[in-house]
Amino acid sequence: MTRSWIGRRAVVAATFLLALSPLAPAAAAPPVVEAAGAALRPAGAEVVAVTKVAERLTDLSVRSPALGGRVVKVRLLTPDGWNPADRRQHWPSFWLLAGCCGDYTAWSGTDIAKIESLRKVLVVMPEAGWNGWYSNWWNHGAGGDPAWETFHTVELRRLLEKDWGASSNRVVAGLSMGGQGALLYAARHPGMFRAAAAYSASAHPLLNTESINRIMGFFGGQGGDPRRVWGDPVAQRNIWAAHDPYYLAHHLKSLPLYLSSGDGTAGPFDQPDALEADFNRQNKALAAALTQAGAKRLTTNFYGPGTHAWPYWQRELHSSLPILLTALNVRP
Repeated sequence: MTRSWIGRRAVVAATFLLALSPLAPAAAAPPVVEAAGAALRPAGAEVVAVTKVAERLTDLSVRSPALGGRVVKVRLLTPDGWNPADRRQHWPSFWLLAGCCGDYTAWSGTDIAKIESLRKVLVVMPEAGWNGWYSNWWNHGAGGDPAWETFHTVELRRLLEKDWGASSNRVVAGLSMGGQGALLYAARHPGMFRAAAAYSASAHPLLNTESINRIMGFFGGQGGDPRRVWGDPVAQRNIWAAHDPYYLAHHLKSLPLYLSSGDGTAGPFDQPDALEADFNRQNKALAAALTQAGAKRLTTNFYGPGTHAWPYWQRELHSSLPILLTALNVRP
C-alpha cells in the first residue's frame, strides 16, 4: 500500500484484494444514537413468499420499503413447537448476522442446527447485502442506496414480532461485517438487544489509515463508489464515528458483551492473514475503550494464532452461547 484514502481520496485495488476474506464467507463528533423504538419508519414491509428449506429452516422473502422495494431473504432456524399461526406464542430471538461477502445462508454451513440449546429460541439470519455494512447508507434514497439498519431494526423486527413468533427478548451476534453490525445495533438502539457477541469484527474502522483503507476497499467492492456507504472518511467523519463501535463504547458498557479475534498469524487451520491482524488490533482497542467506560460484563477471547475463517467463528459461537442465552433467560 503506497497511497492512503485520506491523503489521495482513492481506493487502491491492492488493498481491496488484501482485504477480501474467505467469507462467502483529531476527535470525532459525538455519534448519533437512536433509542429503541424511535424513528419507526418506513413501515409497510411485507412477506411475499415463504419457503421451507429443511427441518426447522424456513426462508422468508420480504419486500422492503427501506431497500427501495427490493425483495430480500431472511432465514429462520425455528424452535421446537414453533407455529407462526398461533399468535399467542412468542419466542426469545437470537439474531445471527453474516459477514461481507456472504449472504443470509452463511451460518447454515455451520453446526447451528445441531446445537440443542438453540432449539429453545428463534434464530434470525437476515440478508444484509454483499457489502451492506448493517447501515443506512448516508445518502440512502438517492440512486436506490439501501437503508439496511432501518430494514433490520424496524421493518424486520416488526414483522417477526407481529406474524412469526418473535418476542421482544433479543440478543445479537455476528462475524466480521456482521460482528460490527451486532455491536452497532446494540449501541445505536439501546434496549433492543440484551447482549451482543462479535467474532473477528470490524470493531474500530477509524483506528488508523490501514483500517480505513481496508474498509474502503470493501465499500468499493463490485465496482461501487466507496463513499456511498458512510461518505468520505474526512468530510463525513461524524458519520463514520457514528458507525464505529469504538466511539459507541459508552452505549455498550452496560450490556453483556463477547469479543473475540485471532492475531492473524497461522493457526491450526490456515496461513497468516493481514485482515484478521487488523481486526484484532481494532477489537483490542474497543475492549480498552469499554474497560475505560466502565464495562463490567465484558468477556474477551483474543486467542492468538488464528485467521479470518469459519472454523474459528463456529468455535467462538459455541464459546459465547452461555452469555447470550443467559441474557435471554434460556438455559444454555
